[in-house]
Amino acid sequence: MSAVPVPRLSATESVVIVVDVQDKLLALIPRTPSLLTNLGFLLDAAKLLSVPVLATEQYPKGLGPTSTTIADRLPGPIPEKTAFTCFGAPEFSEHLLRLGRSTVLVAGIETHVCVMQTALDLLERGFLVTVPVDAVASRGEIDHDLALRRLERAGALLTTSETVVFEWTGGSSAPAFKAVSALVQERSRRLRENK
Repeated sequence: MSAVPVPRLSATESVVIVVDVQDKLLALIPRTPSLLTNLGFLLDAAKLLSVPVLATEQYPKGLGPTSTTIADRLPGPIPEKTAFTCFGAPEFSEHLLRLGRSTVLVAGIETHVCVMQTALDLLERGFLVTVPVDAVASRGEIDHDLALRRLERAGALLTTSETVVFEWTGGSSAPAFKAVSALVQERSRRLRENK
């Protein structure tokens, strides 16, 4: 049995979707500090490497706004939704299609609800879906773990934030490598502090 080839991630073909990283939800996530560190790292690298970013908020009247740490890195305004999939947000699909990218990196919360339903919708629409497992979270670990297993079986590529960023960069000769390397070091320092 031969392995199915998985395409490499490319900054020119990728887009990042940040799903519902809101204060009231974050208060219920056990590993919020590391989640925010990894999300911030991804978004900073995306900006550096010209990877577009889309975001959503789930019923912000009840769940509060996107965390300031993340919102400051996002293009605004952030569309609201009540459906669990990001495709329930006004104009989300239109914005995504307008970008013309084939690969979608899905990050945020919760893994087993809005992240998973968005990823499944993306897979159904023919996108290569990548989920950095350290940049998604749920209130419960069993929900998180089983959602990741289901996503992988459905065809999503599971990876990590750092792997994504180094794949986007391509090599140490890339013009952005020194800046990316500084982001990697800063992320490592913050993760050590979070322990």
